[in-house]
Amino acid sequence: MSWLILHTLGIISYAASGAFVAIGTRYSFIGVYVLGLTTSFGGAVIRNIIIGLPLSEIWNQSVLLTVLVTLTLIVFLPIKWITHWKRWGLFFDSIGLASFSIQGALTVKHIDNNLGIIILAAMFTGVGGGMIRDLLAGERPLALREEIHAVLTILCAICIWLNWTNSIEITLIVVAVVIIRMLAITYNWKINLPYHK
Repeated sequence: MSWLILHTLGIISYAASGAFVAIGTRYSFIGVYVLGLTTSFGGAVIRNIIIGLPLSEIWNQSVLLTVLVTLTLIVFLPIKWITHWKRWGLFFDSIGLASFSIQGALTVKHIDNNLGIIILAAMFTGVGGGMIRDLLAGERPLALREEIHAVLTILCAICIWLNWTNSIEITLIVVAVVIIRMLAITYNWKINLPYHK
């Protein structure tokens, strides 16, 4: 599967996750657009501000159109479809997490092959938008409740730093991230630190 298809799936997944959080919080259709756009672009905005990249690079017309079409379709979806989505929501959200983390790592790798900076870029791009979404919805950010989020963004960053950048390698990274996260959710994997006891 090509990187373009995977990343488009990730964009649609993150836009939809923002929209469904807005619907679950009973926000108006304006809230659907705000949370959907925030989830899709918030992480990249934070990444570019911190790394010092121009924000104008984020506003790719095809990506923006994909997000807006996704959100518009969701606004007009029957409620039973939204209920069906929730069963698959975490699966698609995992694709988004992998896709956005990889995209963040790739963005910075072309500028500086420093592992620390690549990890930061992957983390902010992968979880930043979702954290802003949750805060706007009045919820505790999922990324701060699930340690697996940070671990998986770091995994993506290390793989990109090791030059796993062709279509097959990127597909394998996405598949691995989705499998690990779904297993972590299913079996409630936690990192037990002393303050948890």
